[in-house]
Amino acid sequence: MIYPMMYFDPTYFLVIIGVIICLIASAKMNATFNKYSRVRSHTGMTGREAAEHVLRGAGIYDVKVEHVSGNLTDHYDPRSKVLRLSDATYNSPSVAAIGVAAHECGHAIQHAEGYAPLTLRGALVPVANFGSAIAWPLILIGLLINSSSSALLLNLGIIAFSLAVLFQLITLPVEFNASRRAVRLLGSTGLLYESEVADTKKVLTAAALTYVAGAASAILQLLRILVLTGGRRSD
Repeated sequence: MIYPMMYFDPTYFLVIIGVIICLIASAKMNATFNKYSRVRSHTGMTGREAAEHVLRGAGIYDVKVEHVSGNLTDHYDPRSKVLRLSDATYNSPSVAAIGVAAHECGHAIQHAEGYAPLTLRGALVPVANFGSAIAWPLILIGLLINSSSSALLLNLGIIAFSLAVLFQLITLPVEFNASRRAVRLLGSTGLLYESEVADTKKVLTAAALTYVAGAASAILQLLRILVLTGGRRSD
């Protein structure tokens, strides 16, 4: 009898490391948000009210603020110019909710100003989605077949996956910039006291780490692919 464990691929450790990094970052984010979601801001403004206040203060009047179901599903949709806040943010007066709402406002301000990394990320979305979907099928077929087209399929798969990794990397400056804008706006508009801004910064830093973890995991996946296909790509 042949046991599957005899064929254990040591490159799985790269995947495991990526998963662990993402789990730690996610746990840190949830713990930090939950902690400061119990700290009420001195103004008593909800996430929705804070978002509307920040947008008006930035001279943006054509972005709607809407509720979206889910936990921490907050996002800004540049196509429809809608800022969507989740259950934990929309009606909450906590410093965590206001921080997340201000962060999404940061994306709306980036869009209004034509912030280049945001524009580039938007352009990469369909390419990255296609690359993620097609990469592994190409790589698996390239590994399974033994023909002159094997190396071509592997290289195409690596290029496709690299586009998804590039999207993750471009996301980092977009998210960090939005958080910096949020912290600056909350301090300058007086929506939060200085101590409250410090608490909000902790929430946004924890959130940013999830994007760093995602990018690190994607890079480790790409490294694994390069190791697995190294010999075949040079044939």
